[in-house]
Amino acid sequence: MSGHSKWAQIKRQKGVADARRGQLFTKLTREIIVVARQGGANPESNFRLRLAIQKARDNNMPLENIERAVKRGSGGLEATSLTEVSLEGYGPNGVAVLVEALTDNRNRTLQEVRSLFSRHGGSLGESGCVAWLFESKGVITIETDGVDIEELALLAIDAGAEDVKVEKGYLEVHTKPQSLETVRQAVRQKKPPISAELSLVPKSTVVLGEKEALQTLKLLDHLEELDDVQRVFCNVDFSEAVLEKLRAEA
Repeated sequence: MSGHSKWAQIKRQKGVADARRGQLFTKLTREIIVVARQGGANPESNFRLRLAIQKARDNNMPLENIERAVKRGSGGLEATSLTEVSLEGYGPNGVAVLVEALTDNRNRTLQEVRSLFSRHGGSLGESGCVAWLFESKGVITIETDGVDIEELALLAIDAGAEDVKVEKGYLEVHTKPQSLETVRQAVRQKKPPISAELSLVPKSTVVLGEKEALQTLKLLDHLEELDDVQRVFCNVDFSEAVLEKLRAEA
């Protein structure tokens, strides 16, 4: 189980996603604009655009906002100022952290990210220092209340899933990137996923003590608060004790 996925679960439980919905919509809009610029405005032929639109829908982004973002991207005006940036480093306790951003000012983003790493006991590294620890996967998350978990898992595997992990309250399905849409369509017949996206999954994970895990979560949370940052990945597998503590605080 990737640390990012459990972290996403934590944020849902704490209601952080709702509190920052305005910021979330801004980030989703940016992603749609850029992928529409790069691959065209037709989601049937632009796989990344199809995923970005689905992600926006999963997060209840209004249809008119989505359509407007696609038009802006295909028009190429605003999109030309945004650049995809990947930054890598080490968080507190040496955990691997990878940051994906969309920015119109690389130096500003670099300075903001470096400052947060330093403030939380980590350090920004050179390109490639931790990227090798992650691999691109399709990741589908489905809440398991009211469904037969074994039947749902078998359905995903039959549709082409590489791995299925059962966690408390939800099922996480890993696929090859090109199989994500096929598996998503299969499992949604049983229950619509709460998320389905291309993600960077750690090849191996580390489990930290409660204090160290909470320290790492603060860094991840503050990184995602940056306007330019789209997604953050790490190789921490948060223990059930940490999850229970955060559930109690929610």
